[in-house]
Amino acid sequence: MSQKNETTILALALLLTVGIVGGGFWWFTNNGVKIGNNIIPNQEPGSNPSLQDRISFGEKSLTPGDISPVKKEGVQAIAAKSYDKAIANFTAALKLNRNDPEALIFLNNARIGSSKSYTIVASVPFGTDPNVSLEILRGIAQAQNQVNSSGGVKGVPLRVGIANDDDNPEIARQIASTLVSNSEILGVVGPNTSDSTLAAGTIYTSGQLVAISPTSTSVKISNFSRYVFRTVPSDFMAARSLANYMVKTLQKKNAVVYFNSQSNYSQSLKSEFVSSVSLEGGQISSEFDLSKADFSAAKSVEQATKQGAEVLMLAANTATLDKALQVIQINQKRLTLLGGDDVYTVKTLEIGREQAAGMVVAVPWHIDGDPKSDFPQKSRQLWGGDVSWRSALSYDATVALIAALERNPTRAGVQQALTSSDFYTSGASGTIRFLPSGDRNAPVQLVKIVPGSRSRTGYDFEPVR
Repeated sequence: MSQKNETTILALALLLTVGIVGGGFWWFTNNGVKIGNNIIPNQEPGSNPSLQDRISFGEKSLTPGDISPVKKEGVQAIAAKSYDKAIANFTAALKLNRNDPEALIFLNNARIGSSKSYTIVASVPFGTDPNVSLEILRGIAQAQNQVNSSGGVKGVPLRVGIANDDDNPEIARQIASTLVSNSEILGVVGPNTSDSTLAAGTIYTSGQLVAISPTSTSVKISNFSRYVFRTVPSDFMAARSLANYMVKTLQKKNAVVYFNSQSNYSQSLKSEFVSSVSLEGGQISSEFDLSKADFSAAKSVEQATKQGAEVLMLAANTATLDKALQVIQINQKRLTLLGGDDVYTVKTLEIGREQAAGMVVAVPWHIDGDPKSDFPQKSRQLWGGDVSWRSALSYDATVALIAALERNPTRAGVQQALTSSDFYTSGASGTIRFLPSGDRNAPVQLVKIVPGSRSRTGYDFEPVR
C-alpha cells in the first residue's frame, strides 16, 4: 500500500472516530446526551470532580452534558428531601427519555424517600465512558425497578447509588474507601475495567464489602479475593472460544495479535489467546502493541502478511480501539478478523463497515443468543430498544446481590451467601452461581458482523450459530 493511500485511510478513520461513541445498541437521545453513533460530551476539559461530587443517590446528576429541566428539578427535589415532587419530576423525565437509567434509579430512590432500605452502589466510568456507564446502569436500574415493584427484598426496598470512577484505578480506590466507610452500603456493582477492579478490590477486601464486576474479564481477578466476584466470564473462556473457532471452524493456524500492554484486560486476553491457539495446534507469528508511540497499522499488517498470518486478532481495549479500527481499514478484508468484547461497540460497526464484515467477536451475552430467556422482551419493554451484554451482566450482578440480601442483609451475610456452595439465582444470562475463585462458570457467545438494520449503521453483530 502506498504512503499516500495509507495516510488517506488513517485520516478517514480518525475523522470518523471523532465524536462517535459506541457500546451496545442505543439510538435515542438521553437528556441531551447522544447515544449510539452520535456525540456524547465528556466533562469540561481540566475538570476533576471532588470525591463528594462523584457519588450520588439522586441529589445530583452524574450524566455528562446538560440534563432536561424536569430532571434537574427532580434532582433538586431529592436534595431538598421533597420526595413527592421528585417522584413527579422523574416520572415526567422518563416520559421524555424512557431509556435514561439514571432517572429510573433516582425515581426508585425518591419513592423510598427516608424509609428503611438496603443500599448498593454502582461504580461506573461516567466521566470518561458515558455510553458504557449507561449500559451498565440500565441493567442495575432494571433489577432495582423489578425488585422494588414486587415488594422489595423481603419487604425492604433497594436503594441504588451511583459513583463515577472514570475507569481510573486510583479514583476507583478512593471511591472504594468512601463506600467501605459507609456502613449502610451492603454491596457494589463494578468497577468496569479489570485495572480498576484489581485496584479497588484490595480496598473492598480489607473493608469486607462485596463487589461484583459485570465487565472485568482479566484472569488476574480469578482467586483475587473472597470479596470480589464477577458475572462475566474470564478472558480464558473468551480466548479459548476464539482459538477453537479459528483452528477448528475456520481451519486457520497462523495468527497475529494486537493488544495494549498498558491494559490488564488486553494483556490478559492476548496471553490467553496465545496459549489457547498453541494448545489447538496453531501458532502466533507476531504480537503488536497498540500502545506504542511508533505503532503503524500499515506496517503491522504488511509484516503479518509476509509472515503468512491468516488471522488478525484484535485484543484492543477501549483506549486503543481507534488504532484497532485503523488495522481493520488497512487490512481491506485480506486476513480474517477476530476480536475481544471491547471491540463490540457501535463505533466498530460505524467505522469498520464493509471492511469489518465477517469479523467474529467473543462476548459474554447477546440479546438473540437464548430464545428461551424472557429478559430481552422485558428489557425492550422497559427501555424501548435492545440492550447490550453489559446491561445483561450488570442486571445479573444486581440480581445476585438481591438474592444474597434475601438470605442475610448484612455485609458479612452477603459475602457468605455468594460463597455458599448452594447459592444460585436466575439472571438475564441464565443461572448465576459463583465458583470459589469468584468467577462465574458461564459460556461465551461468538457474534459476527453482518449487514443489518438494527444498529442503523448498515451492519449488526449477530450470533454465530
